[in-house]
Amino acid sequence: MIIYRSRVLDTPDDPFTGGCLRSDDDAGIVVQDGVIVDRGDFRAVAGRHPAAEIHDLRDGVLLPGMVDTHVHYPQVRAIGGLGMPLLDWLQKCALPEECELADPEYARVVAREFLTGLTSAGTTSALVFGSHFADAVDILFSESDRVGARVTAGLVTSDRNLPEPLLSTPERSYDEGRKLAERWHGHRRLRYAVTPRFSYSTTPEMLASGAALMQDVPGLWFTSHINENPAEIAAVIDQFPGARTYLDTYHRHGLVHERSVLAHNAHPTDTELALLASTGAAVAHCPTSNSALASGSFPLRRHLAHGVRVALGSDVGAGSGFSLFKEGLQAYFMQQLLMSDGVPLTAAHLLHLATRAGALALGLDEVGDLSVGRQFDAILVRPSAGQPLDVCLRRAESADNALAKIFSLATPSDVARVWIGGDEIAA
Repeated sequence: MIIYRSRVLDTPDDPFTGGCLRSDDDAGIVVQDGVIVDRGDFRAVAGRHPAAEIHDLRDGVLLPGMVDTHVHYPQVRAIGGLGMPLLDWLQKCALPEECELADPEYARVVAREFLTGLTSAGTTSALVFGSHFADAVDILFSESDRVGARVTAGLVTSDRNLPEPLLSTPERSYDEGRKLAERWHGHRRLRYAVTPRFSYSTTPEMLASGAALMQDVPGLWFTSHINENPAEIAAVIDQFPGARTYLDTYHRHGLVHERSVLAHNAHPTDTELALLASTGAAVAHCPTSNSALASGSFPLRRHLAHGVRVALGSDVGAGSGFSLFKEGLQAYFMQQLLMSDGVPLTAAHLLHLATRAGALALGLDEVGDLSVGRQFDAILVRPSAGQPLDVCLRRAESADNALAKIFSLATPSDVARVWIGGDEIAA
């Protein structure tokens, strides 16, 4: 049993529906077997558990572990391809790199680079777009298990409009996906997600094979892209005769439900938003990617008005890095620039989007805040002495202001320690 003594900030209650930032200046969080079993004022907690070991973290700020709801494993080396819209960026930057993962040794190196980037940024749970190659996906799961990361991922499937090495067949995709799901789904902190790349690169038969896999292996997740770019949307509608919307291409195959997370949705129709809300599906908002590719400004107000669940995704490598602090800040900027159509976000909103909202979107009720009963997924933000974040934190006039400074200034170098399920991970 360990008592972590620290300043603690989290958002157990949704700020979008009346909740606020929870702040404890000198908290004691008691962890036993990876689970938080007590929390409160440090002196009171220490009095209730006199035999517990005390870890003093008062030189930093303790936050819940970050939850990334959309990030690409093969694209860590593709970060920084600027100046192109989506389809051009895919052809010139992302897809050539993804072809390289046909080599298992290359894939293993990239998997380790990816997990280092993820955990060092403070991300403890993630919905990961895997690889088009089954061996590379197996390697991702194996390396995630070694690190102890909380990862949901799957084989990426496509059967048109991509380079030939990335194409498969519905039958092969089902068989490879089933083997991976049976090996990894539910193993420790790992789960499997059916992952068609996007409707632009999949036929109805490929989407049907994914739906069949979800039916045959209970509890699988579904993730893909939607409404990212106007040219992409037009191409999808053209390729699916009779489809009324982009979302309809997934929904007609039974792929839109409470275990579905769709990335981007920068250009939704009201019909699509209503369907997402009624099915319980979630949307991964990827602000730096949408800005870098000029995909569009995310209509957060419309999503919230329809009751659609929204969380944050880094979208590495179209996004500009793994840090959800950066994604939160860019989300804030985007909503500010939308003016009357935007949502005025506070630091508490940003923390919620990066933590508890992501956990709920991924069905991980056991994480996302630092309440009693949750797994101890946490990060310690501790900037180097004299750096701007250190200076600003020492002068912050309130908890909300301190959190705003963290989202404005924090980088992975400020994430000093990371725990997943009570296990400390090298940050």
